[in-house]
Amino acid sequence: MTRLPALPACCTPLRADWPLPHALPGSAWCSTDFTPAQLSIDDFGCSAIEMPASIQRSVAKRQTEFLAGRLCARAAVLQLDGTLATPGIGEDRAPVWPDHIAGTITHSNGRAAALVALKSEWQGLGIDLENLLSDERARRLAKEILTPDELQRMAAGCAEDLALLVTLTFSLKESLFKALFPLVQKRFYFEHAELLSWSKDGHVRLRLLTELSAQWHHGKEIEGQFAVWEGQLLSAIAIKA
Repeated sequence: MTRLPALPACCTPLRADWPLPHALPGSAWCSTDFTPAQLSIDDFGCSAIEMPASIQRSVAKRQTEFLAGRLCARAAVLQLDGTLATPGIGEDRAPVWPDHIAGTITHSNGRAAALVALKSEWQGLGIDLENLLSDERARRLAKEILTPDELQRMAAGCAEDLALLVTLTFSLKESLFKALFPLVQKRFYFEHAELLSWSKDGHVRLRLLTELSAQWHHGKEIEGQFAVWEGQLLSAIAIKA
């Protein structure tokens, strides 16, 4: 059995417990908490993780985010099918996975996570972890994140859910981009998708508002899920093969 190097002191033991409400068959999940102040100059080498040039020029926080995310990704890929591989970084700054694997990485506020699956089962994956916005910040950012129709639905909804809804909408659109960009190779932005519905049990439905390809066209609806996980919001979009 392949043994991975010991984890650096800046990262907590890796966790494989699934935090979202709906299981994703045939996938592997891994997360860790990290502390940039505990990053050592030797941690990349000792972890057998290559530090790209762009990361070498970054501050300790970005370096630790990258290291923690890649540690999670490598462990998840190994758990999935025994492949020992660490995703590189492409020209578009997205992770470069083994050809037979779909994957996604996220990090926020001292936590990193990765989700991977075989492309024969899931062609696109996207996860995003966010701190919950305050009510004040959510109101300030709503017009930048939400479409006019989303703003109308927000106004008609429960005022107590405003901060959760704005955070959720932002996070889901990040997850949607991560899941679709490798398939369509076209960039799209917040105004190019809308959250149609969501429920407290973690189920969501989105709709594309732009033409990305013949399959991913204006009006295409996509399902996703979310959870408030240990004080942060985690969203996920998984597209079946």
